Amino acid sequence: MSGLHTWTGLLLGWVLYAMFLTGTVSYFKEELSQWMRPELARLVQPLDPAGVAQRVVDELRRVAPEATQLSIKLPDERSNTVYAFWRLPGGEGRRAFGDGHFDPVSGHRVQGRDTLGGDFFYRFHFQFYYMSPFWGRLLAGLAAMSMLIAIVAGVITHKKIFTDFFTFRWGKGQRSWLDAHNALSVFGLPFHLMITYTGLVTLMALYMPWSERAAIKTPAERQQLLAELSPFLPPAKPSGEAAPLASVETAVRQAQERWAQTHVGRVNVSNPGDATARIAVTRGDDGRVSMSPDYLEFDGVSGKLLSVHDQVGAAAETRGVMYALHLGRFSDLETRWLYFLASLMGTAMVGTGLVMWTVKRRQKLPDPERPYFGFRLVERLNIASIAGLSIAMTAFLWANRLLPVSMAGRSFWEIHVFFIVWGLALLHALVRPARSAWVEQLWAAAALLALVPVLNAATTQRPLWHSLASGDWVFAGVDLMCWALALLHAVLAIRTARHGARGHAKVESVRHAPVAVTTSEAAP
Repeated sequence: MSGLHTWTGLLLGWVLYAMFLTGTVSYFKEELSQWMRPELARLVQPLDPAGVAQRVVDELRRVAPEATQLSIKLPDERSNTVYAFWRLPGGEGRRAFGDGHFDPVSGHRVQGRDTLGGDFFYRFHFQFYYMSPFWGRLLAGLAAMSMLIAIVAGVITHKKIFTDFFTFRWGKGQRSWLDAHNALSVFGLPFHLMITYTGLVTLMALYMPWSERAAIKTPAERQQLLAELSPFLPPAKPSGEAAPLASVETAVRQAQERWAQTHVGRVNVSNPGDATARIAVTRGDDGRVSMSPDYLEFDGVSGKLLSVHDQVGAAAETRGVMYALHLGRFSDLETRWLYFLASLMGTAMVGTGLVMWTVKRRQKLPDPERPYFGFRLVERLNIASIAGLSIAMTAFLWANRLLPVSMAGRSFWEIHVFFIVWGLALLHALVRPARSAWVEQLWAAAALLALVPVLNAATTQRPLWHSLASGDWVFAGVDLMCWALALLHAVLAIRTARHGARGHAKVESVRHAPVAVTTSEAAP
């Protein structure tokens, strides 16, 4: 069990660390997306969802008149725009869809900088980048399964794990790393188990598709399965008979009356302008610990309520609850911060485990100053994966502020900068001594994070002092969090430098110490 825990945690540990850290940030992806589009004004007062939905659908009918499917996500207290996507006839792959952000007040498409915002970290968290989403999700599933095995094996291995939770020996080298790893693991153990297992459940149809393929064969059965899992209405075959689209505003108001105070989350329209048109109004995620479909379906011509989809089977509901627990979208602000902190502890758990592997084995090396290749590889990957990832993620924010707003392919270049900087961090870790590389990269991350609010003040009209004075807590929160994380990285850099100096002095004292000779060794 000890060997299983060690190697399942190590071999994909660098992937797991990246998944955990980007997943942690994703709990505030809407707020981060707002910060990365500073041209868009924040919503001071809530808007009428019904009116917003009608304005945006009217605009979509104008900009994409041939679209066979429309889907709009209505704004809430965490977002200041309406995100919409639409399906185009005859297209393949990405060309089959269009998307954009729309002003909820005017309904027009917003003219902000092109960026994926916090959605980049969210997507990277489970499908990575520069590879097919299919293979990326398979890799994420393999890493999550390794994580689940490592957690169970770790609980079995550490017999005194709960006792050790109350013990922390500071400045004791390997013992301190083990104490930190144990404390972080035990404190968040229920969360770590939940987040890992539910992550596998979210993509279970990809990882284990055979039962579904064996049991569900007819189009009617597939349609029923889709209705259990998704609120998106697959467009029926158009009749070719033109018909005006019913009032979306009226449909949303009916949903508001039925759901009382519950937020309306999304509006989907299939075959707009055709006699077979349908409108679906979906309940929002806030306060619902389930991602199971909950929506009202209306006739898209007459506006008549056709059906109420608010119940699914037991298996689908179990999957919906696990999905919701993983994403945490039901959370209020306090619960979201608990998610963030628990996930941050999970990130630190993986990171301390990776570092502990090298700390534990360094003491057993014949010459700690000249380790073997495998040890050097793990050590360098640790530096680039932990400290280097912090630098890369911060560089992504810097690119958002420094790249020209009108630059072609701007959102892709933000991502390119992320990976270029991450690659440079790996190169730096390979060419520099390990202790120096750790300290230099941690200080670089601290400096870049500390300067983010300064960069924001220099490049936008929403500096920190203005955000605090106007109560713009999204912008103020991102700036203040960057300073908090800068302080954390600075403390880690200082501790690493001090520990490295003590370790180097100990190695030198052992190397130059006189060798004691026993009587038997001295005898001829």
